Amino acid sequence: MIDVIRRRALVSGVVQGVGFRFSTEGEADRIGVAGFVRNLPDGRVEVEVEGEPHDVEKLLTWLRDGGPSGARVVSVEIDEQDPTGASDFETR
Repeated sequence: MIDVIRRRALVSGVVQGVGFRFSTEGEADRIGVAGFVRNLPDGRVEVEVEGEPHDVEKLLTWLRDGGPSGARVVSVEIDEQDPTGASDFETR
């Protein structure tokens, strides 16, 4: 059986109004992970990502490295979540 993990990332900086959610969904689809991305009222973006550990880490690294070109990521807070069995990645 393949190990599946889920992580929640709260991304701060200039991350709303710059195509961040659209780009994150595209990167998640490219990598092959499930979960969601959404804007939060406080200006951060929340990303939950689920999949094989090395694939989850690829998306988290992409977030830490700044995400899409128009964004300016200041910080990424990550915590562990229980896998939900998600099978696709969506923008909320």
